[in-house]
Amino acid sequence: MFLRIEKFPEKTVVGKSVKMSLAQNRTAEVWQDFMRYKESIKDKVGTTLYSIQIYDALPYFENFNPTTEFTKWAAIEVNSTANIPNGFNLLRLESATYAVFLHKGLPSEFQKTIHYIFSQWLPQSDYRLADRPHFELLGEKYRKNEPDSEEEVWIPIRKL
Repeated sequence: MFLRIEKFPEKTVVGKSVKMSLAQNRTAEVWQDFMRYKESIKDKVGTTLYSIQIYDALPYFENFNPTTEFTKWAAIEVNSTANIPNGFNLLRLESATYAVFLHKGLPSEFQKTIHYIFSQWLPQSDYRLADRPHFELLGEKYRKNEPDSEEEVWIPIRKL
């Protein structure tokens, strides 16, 4: 499941975002809206999609509550900010260190991957969470709702 520690380079993404909580999950809504108009985005870099979570502060994880809100993004990398279509937003992902994990399987099994990361890997590592966006990269091996689907899970970390 654990793949590597990697320095993520600064990137700019364009997408749609929504405030939500795990209790009131609006993931499908933001992705449907994004996919409906994705082709209007100019200057895309590749086809990899970004599923991004921005938490207001690290206590989100320390005092976990499924009703606490965060911002969910559906996005794609761009190499220019000159042609952002109406209704889309721009987000700059700063360069930072991440632990990268592989989730293989159905979306309904994603919780197992997250549980492993936060209850096993992270507490036993030499790292702690950093206050940066978390994201999943949905590349060519990503297959929506297929058991052989693969996505990379990027968790921001800092050395102890």
